[in-house]
Amino acid sequence: MPSRTPEPELKIKIRSEGPTTVIALAGDVGGVLAPADRDRIQATIQPGVQLALDFTEVPNISGAGLRRLLLVSRHIRGLGGVIAVRGASEELRAIAEASGFGDLFRRSVPLPIPDTGQKPRERIDLYPTHSYGKFALRSGNPQPLGATARSKGVNFAVYSRHGTTCTLVLFEHGAAKPFAEIPFPPEFRVGDVRAMMVFDLDPEAIEYAFRVNGPFSPREGHRFDGERELLDPTAQAVAWRPSWGQKDTRITTPRARLISQDFDWEGDRPLGLPLEDLVIYEMHVRGFTRHPTSKTRFPGSYAGLREKIPHLVELGVNCVELLPIFEFDETEVDRVDPATGKPLLNYWGYNTLAFCAPKAAYAASGSCHLQADEFKTLVKELHRHGIEVVLDVVFNHTAEGNENGPTLSFKGLDNATYYMLTPEGYYYNFSGCGNTFNCNHPVVREFVLNCLRHWVAEYHVDGFRFDLASILGRAPNGTPLANPPLLESLALDPILGRTKLIAEAWDAGGLYQVGHFPAYGRWAEWNGKYRDCVRKFLKGDMGQVGEMTQRLSGSPDLYFHRGPTASINFVTCHDGFTLADVVSYNDKHNEANGEQNRDGANDNHSWNCGVEGPTEDPEILSLRTRLMKNALAMLFLSQGIPMLLMGDEMGRSQNGNNNAYCQDNELNWLDWSLKHRNQELFRFCQSMIAFRKAHPVLRHPRYSETKHGKSNRLEICWHGTRPWQSDLSDASRVLAFHARLRREESDDLIYAAFNNYWETLDFDLPRVGDAGEWRVFANTRLRAPDDISSPGDERALDNPNQIQVAGRSVVILVAR
Repeated sequence: MPSRTPEPELKIKIRSEGPTTVIALAGDVGGVLAPADRDRIQATIQPGVQLALDFTEVPNISGAGLRRLLLVSRHIRGLGGVIAVRGASEELRAIAEASGFGDLFRRSVPLPIPDTGQKPRERIDLYPTHSYGKFALRSGNPQPLGATARSKGVNFAVYSRHGTTCTLVLFEHGAAKPFAEIPFPPEFRVGDVRAMMVFDLDPEAIEYAFRVNGPFSPREGHRFDGERELLDPTAQAVAWRPSWGQKDTRITTPRARLISQDFDWEGDRPLGLPLEDLVIYEMHVRGFTRHPTSKTRFPGSYAGLREKIPHLVELGVNCVELLPIFEFDETEVDRVDPATGKPLLNYWGYNTLAFCAPKAAYAASGSCHLQADEFKTLVKELHRHGIEVVLDVVFNHTAEGNENGPTLSFKGLDNATYYMLTPEGYYYNFSGCGNTFNCNHPVVREFVLNCLRHWVAEYHVDGFRFDLASILGRAPNGTPLANPPLLESLALDPILGRTKLIAEAWDAGGLYQVGHFPAYGRWAEWNGKYRDCVRKFLKGDMGQVGEMTQRLSGSPDLYFHRGPTASINFVTCHDGFTLADVVSYNDKHNEANGEQNRDGANDNHSWNCGVEGPTEDPEILSLRTRLMKNALAMLFLSQGIPMLLMGDEMGRSQNGNNNAYCQDNELNWLDWSLKHRNQELFRFCQSMIAFRKAHPVLRHPRYSETKHGKSNRLEICWHGTRPWQSDLSDASRVLAFHARLRREESDDLIYAAFNNYWETLDFDLPRVGDAGEWRVFANTRLRAPDDISSPGDERALDNPNQIQVAGRSVVILVAR
C-alpha cells in the first residue's frame, strides 16, 4: 500500500487587540489543524465575541479550508458575535465571491441560529467490526448508492450484478497514486450491492474510485477489467478537468469527490411558476459570458452568468434552460479546425460523464472544488429575480461510446445492465453517439430517478429538458414501449411532483413522437413541427397558412387532450441556425467542424434574402431585420410556451454553422456589443415579451372554446384581408386573427395580421364592440422607435376600420 502523503498544516497565532481577538493563520488554509489548535480556537468563540481572521501569511486557498472558515463565521454570528477578515488576497476574495462565500468578507449583521444549549450526541452503534491494514470498517448501508458522509466516516455502496469482486480505491486530492485500496469483504455484499463503512475518513479530503473484477466476454455483454479505476456513477463531483480545455496529467481517469451539505439556501425553493406564464431562454453557461465584451469578472462561468442576471430581467424572460452542465470531457473531440489548425472541443456537452456532478470547468472556483456552491448560488440568485432553472439532461447515452470507446464507469461496473446490447454484444445506437442507455431496466430506471431527485433536492432546479427523450421509452431491445416504465415513474414520482418535464420527442433511430409522446398528464414537448411551419411561413412558402392556424393556437391538432402548455414553441434552438442565420443563409456552412460540411441538418427552411451571408446592402439588411421581428412576433403571439435562443434578441450569428457543437470560440460566444449595435431588435424582442406578459389572452392554459357566456374563456377567430374570411388555400400567404379572453371585468382582445406577399395589402378589421377601440402596438415595416410601443402606450389608428400591412410585415393591434 503506498504511503500516505502528510497533509499540509495550518498554523495559528492568537493575540488580543483591545476587545478584538485576532487569529492569525499561516500555511495552507486547506490544511489540518492540530487538535490543540482546534481547542484554542474553540475557546475563543463565546457569545458576543469580536474576532478577526488574519490571512496575511496564507499563500494558498482550498475549497475545504474556505468552507471551514465560513462555518466558523456563521457559528460566531449565531452567538451574536462579530467576525472580520484581514489581509485576504484578491485571489481569495475572488474565489469567495464566485462560489457564494462572499458573506465571509462582507456581512456584519449577526445571523441568529437556534441554540438548544445541548451538545450533539454521538451515536454509539456505529463501531468497527472489521479492519484492513490501518482502516476500521463495518458493513455499510446499501442505499443510497455512491459515497455518503457519516458522523464517523464515509459509507460506500456500489452496484454490480455480474462483477465477482470489488475494491475501493482512495486518493488524496490530486495525487497520482492511491493511498489505499480496500477490497469489499464478501460478507459486505447485499444482493447485487456491495456496501462498506470506512471510519475516520475526512469526506472533504479524499477522492475515490472503484475496481471491479469479472468476466470479459463481450458477446455475453461483459467487459470487466479489474485493473481499471472506475468512476462512481453517482459521483457528486469529479476530480479530472477543473479548468476548461486542460488535461491534468497527474489524473489519467476521472475520480469522484463528495460535496458538503452546508450550503445556506436562505429560504430558497423552486419557484413553481405556471407553465403558461413561462418565457424560456435557452442558453450555454460558458458561451453567455466568455466573450471579452461581456466585461464580467468571472467570464464563462456560473458566477459570470450570475453577473448578467440584470440582462435577463431587462429582457423579461423568467426561465433559463441551460445546455448540459453535468460533468463531461470537452477535450474528447479528436479533430482540428481545418482553417486554423486549433483543436476542436465538445462545447455543447451532450456526452455525460457524471450525472450528479456539476461541471467544474464552468465554475470560476472549480480549481478549489467549489463548483457545487457556485452553481447553487447561481440558482438562488436566479430564483431571487423570479427566474426558474431548467437543465438540459442527457440520459439517452453516456461518454463511453461503443465497443471502441473508453471504459470510464458503467462499462466496467456492469455493462450488460447499463446499456442496450445486440444479441452479439454490440451496442445499439439509437442516440447517434455510439451507445444507448438501457433506461427501462429497473436498476437504470432507479438510477435516472435518483439523479433527478438529487438535482431537485440538492440544487433546487425547477425542471428538466430531456435530450432525445424518445429513447427513454424504448425497451432493452430497442422496441418502443406503449407504457414506458421510466416515463411513467418520472411523471408520478413524489419528489419530482412539481418539477417541469420537457421532452425532445424524437431520437436518432427514427422514432418521432411530437404530439404523441407518452405524457401521463405531465410532459411538455419541444414542438419541432412549430419550428418548421413558422420558418416556412416566414419565408413565404406556399401551403403553410392552414397549418399556421394550428401552430399559433397552441397546436391543438397535436395536443388537443393535453392543452397548449404541452407545446414548447421555438423558431430556433442551439441545434441549428440562429435567428439571424435563418434570414441570412440558404445553406449550412459547417466546414469549421472538420467534417467536410457533412454534419448538421440540410432542411433548414431558411432564406438569405438575396445574398448568402454578410452583406452591406441596406435593403437586404432592412428586410432581414423585418423578418427577424416577424418571427419574434409569431413566437410571442402563439399559445403555448415560447422559447428564445440565447443571443437571438440581439441578432447573434454563427456564420451559417448549424451544428456548432465543437466550436469554443467567437462563433458560439455571445458578443455583447451586438446589444448596442442591434438595439432596435433587442427593444422589439423585449417589448414583445412585455406584451405577452401584459395580455393573459396570449397565455391561456386551455384551447379556444366556442361556448358562449362563460368567463375566462378564450376565443380565437381567423381572418384574411376581410374579417371572418380566412384564405387557407395552398397559394395563400396571408393570415390574420383576433384572440379574445372573456372576463367578467373586461375582455382582453388583440388582433394580428401577417402579410408574406411582397405587396402592401389592406386589411378590414373586425369590430371591437364594447372592448374599446383598436390601437397599434407593433408594425414591423416601420423602423424604431415607431415599430413597437410599450404595453399600455399604444397609439390610436387613423382609420379604425382598416389597416395597411406592408409586404413581409406583421401588424399587431390591441383593443382598449
